Amino acid sequence: MNKEEQVMAGLWNIFKKRMWLDSFKMKDRLRGYNPSEVHCIAFIGEEDDSNVTKLAESFEMTRGAISKITKKLVKKELIESYQKPNNNKEVYFRLTEQGKAIFMIHEELHREFKDRDHPFFKQVTEEQFNVILNFAEKYNMHLDAEIKKLGVDMKLDHF
Repeated sequence: MNKEEQVMAGLWNIFKKRMWLDSFKMKDRLRGYNPSEVHCIAFIGEEDDSNVTKLAESFEMTRGAISKITKKLVKKELIESYQKPNNNKEVYFRLTEQGKAIFMIHEELHREFKDRDHPFFKQVTEEQFNVILNFAEKYNMHLDAEIKKLGVDMKLDHF
C-alpha cells in the first residue's frame, strides 16, 4: 500500500471507529429514536425558529424527507409546530419537554465523546494540528471541484 492509500485507509478507519464508538453509546442512551430524529431534535434545540427549509439545508436533505421526520417527531410529542403572529405562511418547530430531555441526553453524550478524546488531542502539537487542518482544507477543496465537475447538487443526490 502506498502512502496515499495508507492515509485514506487510516482516515476511513478513524471515521468508522469514531462512528461505532459514538453510536454504541447513543443507541443505548437514545433507544427508540433513530439518528435522523435525534439530530433533528438537536438542530431544533440549538436554532431558534427552525423550519423545514432550515432543517433541509442543514442536513442536505429534501424538504419532503424533513417533513416526514418532523411529522414523526410531532406524533411522538417531541416537537411541536407553531406560527408567528405576523407570518401565517411559515411553520416553525420547537421542542416539547420530552424533546428537551432527548436534546439534553444528546448534548451530554457529545460532551462525553469530547472528554473521551481530549487526552489524545492534548498530545497533538500546534504544528501537527496545522498540517492536518491544511490537508483537510485542500482535500475538501479538491473534492468540491470534483463534485462541481459532475454538475450535480450533492444535497439532492445524497447517497
